[in-house]
Amino acid sequence: MSTDQPTPEPDEPRPNEPRPSEPGPSQPGPGQQGPEQARPDQPGPSEQGPGEQGLGEPGPSEPGPGQGGPGQAGAGEQPEGEGEPFAKQQPPPSYGSPYGDAYGGAHGSADPLAGMPPLANRGRRLVARIIDALIVGIPVGLVLAVLVGDYDPVNNNDEATVMTIVYALVYFVYEGLMLTKYGQTVGKKVMKIRVAMLENGEIPAGQPGWLRAGTYSLPEIVPCCGFIFWLINVLWCTWDRPYHQCLHDKVAKTVVVSVPS
Repeated sequence: MSTDQPTPEPDEPRPNEPRPSEPGPSQPGPGQQGPEQARPDQPGPSEQGPGEQGLGEPGPSEPGPGQGGPGQAGAGEQPEGEGEPFAKQQPPPSYGSPYGDAYGGAHGSADPLAGMPPLANRGRRLVARIIDALIVGIPVGLVLAVLVGDYDPVNNNDEATVMTIVYALVYFVYEGLMLTKYGQTVGKKVMKIRVAMLENGEIPAGQPGWLRAGTYSLPEIVPCCGFIFWLINVLWCTWDRPYHQCLHDKVAKTVVVSVPS
């Protein structure tokens, strides 16, 4: 009688050997970890593993110096709903000179005199007019004396009228040419003042220069009334504010300013 036991089949378990249990719905399978079980080589929520975070650095659950917790603004942020951060706010618009680029500013200044060169002194303007009157009047008088012979505008009204008309026309051409090209007559150059456009500070080239010259000199041609207008015109700058303009300045939209030395 043989003592050998029959060899079990490969797919059957050996006697007295427990069958491997299959993972149930509540048991983790091979290589898996249960929800309540942590591997011993992993740090807990309050521990840091070696090499994961440097000394002094906050953990993933701790807010950094520039971060805020839930419902709390950090030191480097501004709470939501209170506008943009200060660094992103645009500065208020600046207002420059009414002369624009000619004097380093922009149009629309709150102060009408901001950035403007100093207005010319009224005394210097008067002296400049006297110089120009002599420059034009003396040659005109000499020419008329040569052409007429016994020319006497003081005692002869007709000759005085001719003198006034010729003088006014010559002065108009003289001032118009000088202003449109240089912004200055000879008298203004001597007194270091010039005419500038109120809008941008440029010379009154073209129509403004001629309009200014005509408003000053041509009304003198009109008998009696012309002289009254001329007198009011030149005196207007004594009470005008803020630009000290005469009427011919207002018509041409110009001002008289000092020229830097």
